[in-house]
Amino acid sequence: MANVYLANTLLRSVKRSNYINFAGIVSRNLCNKHSDLQKLIVEEQNQWKYRKHLAFALFSSVLIGSAVTEQFNNKKKLNNHENEQTDVVAGEKRPDLPVYRAEEVSKHDNKKSFWVTYRHGVYDVTKFLPSHPGGDQILNAAGLSIEPFWNVYGMHKTREIYQLLEQYRIGNLHDDDIVDHTDEELWVREPYRDERLIVKTARPFNAEIPPKLQIEHFDTPNELFYVRQHMPVPQLDASKHRLRVVVRGGTSRTKTFEFSLRDLHRFPTTSLRAALMCAGNRRSEMDKVKPVKGISWAGGAISNALWTGVALRDVLLHCGVDDRNHDGKHVVFTGSDIDATGVNFSTSIPLHMAMDPRSRVLLATHMNGQPLPPDHGYPLRVVVPGAPAVRSVKWLESITISEDESQSHWHQKDYRSFNPSKTWETADFSSAPPVYSLPVTSVVCDPQDGDTVAVKDGCIEVRGYAYSGGGAKILRVDVSINGGSQWTEAQLTSDSAAPRDHYAWTLWSARLLVPQNAKQVEIRVKATDSNFNTQPEKFEDIWNIRGILSNAYHKINVKLKR
Repeated sequence: MANVYLANTLLRSVKRSNYINFAGIVSRNLCNKHSDLQKLIVEEQNQWKYRKHLAFALFSSVLIGSAVTEQFNNKKKLNNHENEQTDVVAGEKRPDLPVYRAEEVSKHDNKKSFWVTYRHGVYDVTKFLPSHPGGDQILNAAGLSIEPFWNVYGMHKTREIYQLLEQYRIGNLHDDDIVDHTDEELWVREPYRDERLIVKTARPFNAEIPPKLQIEHFDTPNELFYVRQHMPVPQLDASKHRLRVVVRGGTSRTKTFEFSLRDLHRFPTTSLRAALMCAGNRRSEMDKVKPVKGISWAGGAISNALWTGVALRDVLLHCGVDDRNHDGKHVVFTGSDIDATGVNFSTSIPLHMAMDPRSRVLLATHMNGQPLPPDHGYPLRVVVPGAPAVRSVKWLESITISEDESQSHWHQKDYRSFNPSKTWETADFSSAPPVYSLPVTSVVCDPQDGDTVAVKDGCIEVRGYAYSGGGAKILRVDVSINGGSQWTEAQLTSDSAAPRDHYAWTLWSARLLVPQNAKQVEIRVKATDSNFNTQPEKFEDIWNIRGILSNAYHKINVKLKR
């Protein structure tokens, strides 16, 4: 139903326009490329076909995955955030350029001649196609406006992306072809968010926890748990929600099972303490070496919680999944939110991960003893501990056992890492393995870079967190204030789980003796996990175009007050 709501909102925005020419072009393009959209909306039973057709109208994207800069440093509510706070404006009328009708723009809908519009602007982005981070998704925008997409993905409305778009400007769209793409209705049902979160993008909502609050609780309070969204939060009813499990057996018959939440509760209940971390955590530090593409996370895209639900392994065994035959098979998770192609958001993990009892993959309904909040997957999500949080799909509606990985953009064209020499033009996503585990990392949370710290008895107090993926436990955190010549071992606060079964973060603290006459010091921290992996020293050695797995030493500078 969330998909139908988005579709109806788009159709209403077209109907509100006083002009019909461009709306007709949009309708004509949709009908030429697909069957009747209105009929598909009525036939809600055929949801998969509907979503593919809706994509051409709703998700007109030119610059998916382009550079995102931080737009918000205050802590106001969502409605007080404006994504367009920039002195660079795209799509304004330019008297020095020719005027095009929408019908002419719509003819340039192929790789040899690819035009799009934004507000009054007409853009020929043909030369941009090969370097587009989102791959073939850009083809959905052929000859159409990108405004509907950007209204949903507000992270596009940044200075850098406006400047990039204007480089491809060739003309103005005729006044009679301008369509009202007001987007407020898409966001009126968004949940309330705590004002203390540091908002990175408002639409969709992405926010990190303030560093000093990160370390106040071992289990992060639900309202302060960092938020990563790709789309508006779907409106779901727990009493009506169903989980569909599809088991494809190659030559054998496909079997489908359906579970209500009450059905799932018949399996043994289990709890798991685990941190979830975005693969892009600390991207802003890597960006200082050379620009990368993605949300400019600092160190706050990680939080820890106690998750409660049922083991995915138990559900799959109940559905007849063969515990002895994992090779070449995958578990595809699909959520109720819609990705940039109009298909529900999905990703996958290898079947052996799901079936390994020590992987502890969970179908969670509760978080820190409370039902999942809307931002964190209510009423059902998967928790894949030790993996990038993108694998822990929220608002879970289906699980498919398949010989193929998820075919979604988010799995095929993202969350894969490359060496520092790869560019967007040379990177081959199809040959790069997906990231299913996370490297060891650590961060100083208190003090913060640039703070003035009181020296007491010749020492300063430093606190932070450390984490490693794949079930590894933090063995040691080392802190230095003299460029790494000497290291002080920090005191650790950890979950009781043993290595290989340890999925929570570790909090640490250290008391550091500072030089007697020093007025400022650089603090650097590194962690070592139970596999004896230690963080690399420099971001230059691990730089990659997406800015993920950013785990070099964390370094800050503080002033000293005596």
